[in-house]
Amino acid sequence: MRFSIITPNYNGELFLEKTILSILEQKRQGTDLEYIVVDGGSTDNSIDILEKYKNEIDILIVEKDNGPADAINKGLSLATGDILAWLNADDIYFPNALNRVAECFQSNSSLAFVFGKCPIVDCQQKEIRSGITRFKELFFPVNSRFTYQCINYISQPAMFFLKDAYQKTGSLRNDMIAAWDYEFILRLWHQGKGSCLQGPPLAAFRWHEESISGQNFNVQFQEELEYAIKDAGKFSPQTMIHHCVRAGIVTIYSAMSWIRAQRN
Repeated sequence: MRFSIITPNYNGELFLEKTILSILEQKRQGTDLEYIVVDGGSTDNSIDILEKYKNEIDILIVEKDNGPADAINKGLSLATGDILAWLNADDIYFPNALNRVAECFQSNSSLAFVFGKCPIVDCQQKEIRSGITRFKELFFPVNSRFTYQCINYISQPAMFFLKDAYQKTGSLRNDMIAAWDYEFILRLWHQGKGSCLQGPPLAAFRWHEESISGQNFNVQFQEELEYAIKDAGKFSPQTMIHHCVRAGIVTIYSAMSWIRAQRN
């Protein structure tokens, strides 16, 4: 099976090369891979980094866009692979991740998407917030559309979906600030099953102050609640649970943000 991986980038020079190398390593491990990079007109050294790897990037687009969702949509519209995904310019794949994903899809024809473990790392690529990661993993054994409507336990960098499912689902919402990946996965559930791939992590999500979740966690969790309501119904059990989950998570994240501010 052929993969198409899209990396959206805008002024991501700090981690962009690590992201690129983690994707190109999948090719060297035998994965049939189309790599698409969509840069929104970076003004830092991103273009120099992309130039360095241009012979290994199958499609490179450098033009202004309306944010990461718009950039990803551009890449997805050009993708020719059977399995699609995007990896932001500060996240990484672990070795052999894509081969494991391909095997999972090949073993189950009813799947629309596959996801796996995804630790959170800092700027030095050391794992942080392991409690949050372990909390998400608690829901893996009860993975279902119902569960996902209650709480977002799928980490986007470690999520892959079939092109057929994407074409029926439609593009990412580019009118949202932070939770367009959650809303997209909610729609993917309507096209088939989502399977949790056991074993080592597939990817790592890099958290830093400038990341979308670092800047907009309040907006992110509000948007997630709104689209859980839209998908499950205003008075559904899932929505009631999601209200409680959101309140708890926002309280925890706010406390963590306050502690960081005090330290600084």
